[in-house]
Amino acid sequence: MRSPVSARALAALTALTLPALAAQAQPVNRYGNPATMAPAPTGGDISVRDLQIRLYQFADDSMQGRQVGRFGNQKGTDYIAAEMQRLGLIPAGDDGTYFQVMPYRLRKYSTHSRLTANGNPLRWNHDWVAVPGTAAPRPLVDVEVIFGGTAGDTASQISAAQAAGKLVVLLPAAGSRGAGTVMQERAFGRGAGGGAPDRFAAAAAIATVDLDALNMAQRVALNEPTVASQAGGGRRAPAGGAGQVDSLALLKQQLAQLQPQAVLRITRDAAARMFARTSLDGLAPGTSGGVVNALLDFVEVPTNYGRNVVAIIPGSDPVLRNQYVAVGAHNDHVGFAPPVDKDSLKAFNDQRIKWMIANNMQQPTIEVIRSFTVNMDSIRKVHPTPRLDSVNNGADDDGSGSMAVLEIAEAIMAMPVKPKRSTLFVWHTGEEAGLLGSAHYARHPTVPIDSIVAAINVDMIGRGRAEDLPGGGDDYVGVVGSFFDSKDLGETVQSVNKKRSKPLVLDYKFDDPIEWAGYNNIYGRSDHINYARQGIPIAFFFTGLHGDYHQRTDEAEFIDYPHYTKITQFIKDLTVEVSNGPRPKLNGTKPLKPKVIG
Repeated sequence: MRSPVSARALAALTALTLPALAAQAQPVNRYGNPATMAPAPTGGDISVRDLQIRLYQFADDSMQGRQVGRFGNQKGTDYIAAEMQRLGLIPAGDDGTYFQVMPYRLRKYSTHSRLTANGNPLRWNHDWVAVPGTAAPRPLVDVEVIFGGTAGDTASQISAAQAAGKLVVLLPAAGSRGAGTVMQERAFGRGAGGGAPDRFAAAAAIATVDLDALNMAQRVALNEPTVASQAGGGRRAPAGGAGQVDSLALLKQQLAQLQPQAVLRITRDAAARMFARTSLDGLAPGTSGGVVNALLDFVEVPTNYGRNVVAIIPGSDPVLRNQYVAVGAHNDHVGFAPPVDKDSLKAFNDQRIKWMIANNMQQPTIEVIRSFTVNMDSIRKVHPTPRLDSVNNGADDDGSGSMAVLEIAEAIMAMPVKPKRSTLFVWHTGEEAGLLGSAHYARHPTVPIDSIVAAINVDMIGRGRAEDLPGGGDDYVGVVGSFFDSKDLGETVQSVNKKRSKPLVLDYKFDDPIEWAGYNNIYGRSDHINYARQGIPIAFFFTGLHGDYHQRTDEAEFIDYPHYTKITQFIKDLTVEVSNGPRPKLNGTKPLKPKVIG
């Protein structure tokens, strides 16, 4: 059972949209946008202001890049769900909530874990900590202790035969910092701190003597994973590369994956007690200690770090309300990266995409890249202090789509007479990790899958300037899959566009392979594909893979808000038209391409 988002959390998040204190006037960049924008109320009309207010919140550093499997994804989905509740949409996730929770787990040890040395208990977090891996470790029952030497010093370490079946105690490598090895241990599932992994592969456990360097908060963090993983874990490749592996060795490796060795971090005092000594000074590699016994209580805890958000606006027609037009975007992005000066990175990205546009979107060679120059003097006049940034905020990818869908929901809720069919809103998670959320929803729909008459996908509609891709401009939008899957839906896209006082320029070229390598198979690279595989007509809208794609510079301040607003209004009109019109039919086996583009 998944509990609904708490009232306190919803109240706190909804407060983001309450009137904020008047902010001091900020300078604007060359696009007319400030660096930050205060939260404020939004209204039923799709406007530049509303999209700015929403996107500056959703793509803020506080959302931590919204990566699936991390806390930032929970924060982003909390915001969307809070808005759904505020607007009054019907929850359509799990168990009466707005959330469809993906099978992500945090793997850790409970505080019931116990360890004794020579019959004497050692204290969790004070004397020792177990570092969780992908599975429960091998049992430690009357396991002999042996001193293995110093991590990384293979010349003096004990042999593999000496280590087999024992708890190997290692001193940390010279100059290593205890806190600095945490991520390495989590990545490789061992505590050898740089020692050769094969040498101690048959050991029952590895205990590195480096816990003294960590304060209590750091010790607790060793057993509190920051990244969740999907249930079932993954397979690790056999050690030793692609060479031949005999059957016995392969069996041992497979068993080791199912039940890995325990990874411990211990204090010097705890290590000395394992050898019934008062100090480790003078201890020689190969010295035997006492015996240890442990109950390592390995648990997998469900987490909210990966969630689809699902809501419904019921239709006005008593019969057609049982059919749905799905409108979706992906709520996740790619999280953190090493910090950079985002203004100098932005200048470099602008030069790179400018060169690519002039050269038929080919990737520049290293020689070409070396020719790019960034005028740091000009940058420092505007930003005297470097603006270091480590968060990939994904303002366009897919903050723009997610907030457009939210604005469309608010606009439809404001209509005095709702569309005939119901509107199904789905913010998919894990698109960046392989279209995971949409695949999950297609397999586990919260409405009958055959009741979805069309799926409209919105992914990256915040840019599309002439400086972003060939053919870009103030009215540009790429359309993928509409005619490819359904002539009816394709013609509806065009008819709705022609009703606009100034129609958008619809670009269909991405339905076919093109010379721009980075754009190939766009049809198969976003969430709509999982609906198409269920026989649902789809239309996908985007404005191009600009120079800031998957960069720290994909920020709210660089979005083209007037352009973004036009496209959002158009998609809202399309949603209403499909909701009120005949059910789109699939083409059959052959795609029908448009005869008229524009």
